[in-house]
Amino acid sequence: MKALVIYDSLYGNTEKIAKAIGGAITGEVKVLPVGQANPAELKSLDLLIVGSPTQGGRATKAMQAFLDIIPDTSLKGINVAAFDTRYTSKFAVIFGYAAGRIAGNLKAKGGTLVAPPEGFFVTGNKGPLKEGELERAAGWARGIAESKK
Repeated sequence: MKALVIYDSLYGNTEKIAKAIGGAITGEVKVLPVGQANPAELKSLDLLIVGSPTQGGRATKAMQAFLDIIPDTSLKGINVAAFDTRYTSKFAVIFGYAAGRIAGNLKAKGGTLVAPPEGFFVTGNKGPLKEGELERAAGWARGIAESKK
């Protein structure tokens, strides 16, 4: 399986989750920060997983900009999944989380969503990750990869 995990991370928490996800998938797997990702390289993938911290209910500006430059229908035939890191707060009820919006964007570009958007929890605005989240992320990724064999 040829897979790519693209992430943005403000305090290192989303990067840790992305690396746990990438490490749990067998095959040719790259884990890249969004600034190093090239939309032209997406067409050759079997699986694309995109993640970002939740900022005001959305992905970071850098991740939103990357998603915006992916050409329409260029993800056709590619399995996609989305995740975010999030802090439980009363504002989340109002604004929501990034993963659902990322998943919607990937689907709109032609991707086939292979798992519901997933959130991984931090203990405060800057983290750290809640205990067990790295293991949960790896399990989530293994489940996705196993379903696509």
